[in-house]
Amino acid sequence: MKSNRLAEMLTSKSPNSCDDAGRFKGKKMQQALEMILSEVNPCDSDGEDLELQPDSDSELSDQSSDEETASAPKKRACLGTETAKDGTVWREEQVGTRLPFTPIEAYAADGEPTAEARKSISSRLQSFLCFITLDMLHSIQEWTIQHAQETEHVHWFMDLPELMAFIAIVILRGVNRVPSLRDCWSANLGNPQIIGTMARNRFQDIMQHLRFDDKSTRSDRAKTDKFAAISSVWGSFVTNCITCYNPGLHITVDEQLFPSKTRCCFLQYIASKPDKFGIKFWVACDLKSKYICNVLPYLGKDPNRPSEERLSEDVVMRLMEPFLDKGRNVTTDNFFTSLSLAQKLLGRKTTILGTVNKIRREIPQSTRQTDCNEFTTQVFSTSAATLTVYAAKRKKTVYILSSMHGVVQTDNTTKRKPNTVTLYNKTKCGVDVMDQMVREYTVRKGTRRLASRRVL
Repeated sequence: MKSNRLAEMLTSKSPNSCDDAGRFKGKKMQQALEMILSEVNPCDSDGEDLELQPDSDSELSDQSSDEETASAPKKRACLGTETAKDGTVWREEQVGTRLPFTPIEAYAADGEPTAEARKSISSRLQSFLCFITLDMLHSIQEWTIQHAQETEHVHWFMDLPELMAFIAIVILRGVNRVPSLRDCWSANLGNPQIIGTMARNRFQDIMQHLRFDDKSTRSDRAKTDKFAAISSVWGSFVTNCITCYNPGLHITVDEQLFPSKTRCCFLQYIASKPDKFGIKFWVACDLKSKYICNVLPYLGKDPNRPSEERLSEDVVMRLMEPFLDKGRNVTTDNFFTSLSLAQKLLGRKTTILGTVNKIRREIPQSTRQTDCNEFTTQVFSTSAATLTVYAAKRKKTVYILSSMHGVVQTDNTTKRKPNTVTLYNKTKCGVDVMDQMVREYTVRKGTRRLASRRVL
């Protein structure tokens, strides 16, 4: 019954279709989209196989191939206490001793699609419609036609199958990594599926008028929503990402810079990124599948955020909100990690593992010495978390805060690496690998408009 309804919606035509749009038949477009989606396989492309390597800090890189072994936990032996600048009392512990708190029960299931998603998916087209729903497509169709009729011709029209064929061409172009849009229809480099689906001029015509909101009301919405040109479709897409997948035990939270030089009030400049200018997004990814579980755009200072609450803590709590109270763990870098965030997450049955900046007020002063023996480890504990201070190099110390480890042990390799550092190296790469995949299969050269580039 559901598939029959889908077919009727895709093949339906409007009585207002102009002669130009009449050349595109609903049945042909539906078949073209299904054929392209069935042929698309990220592993089958003209380029070489993508080798994804997570970014890693040099001091945390795992270069030893020796087998790691850990001894049984020792009895607790406190080496002393120390009070940090913010009043936090730390107890220095011997490496390998059981710490004074009991970690929460870890989430046991692997990441997988939700039962609702599995029930509704019977083909690749149905899988696509789980994220870009028919309601979203109808809205895009309506707003695109509205803009085209206002700026080009009153009888301009685009039916739903034609819009889906347009999106299919965009996907296929990204998978095949075609650098130039014109090459998709060229005699030598052109793709037969693209050539047989839509004419190049028609594709460019749709791209020119493609809209994701009602432009007539945008100015009013922009007063309270800086993402007004895309927020409706974008919000629906993110909601679908959340409802279609249950992530596993480990979730990685990090930032992503979407390359852009579009003029907008929230454009960011980050000198350390390959693309210096862009729109910054906060992203939560499942570690195993690299699936985007949740994402937030950074639009500047949020007036709704309390002044006493740190931006980093607010971002992590908002990204993790749909996945709290289950025993999951979130891995973060030193921008996000703090003892107060660890305590907030523990209150929602969620642990944290991440590097922490040594200049934070909760860090013990004695650990900030500039010179220490190589491959040495110090362990400190509070009632909520452990702090591992590991000298990866003589004058380079790494600080790892964890609320999921009841025992901090070192392996038997020459580097004597603690288990907290080892696990951090394994779980920090979720967003980095996702970002590499986005860059590898990008279609952003097709247009310079921010809304189209972000959605497509």
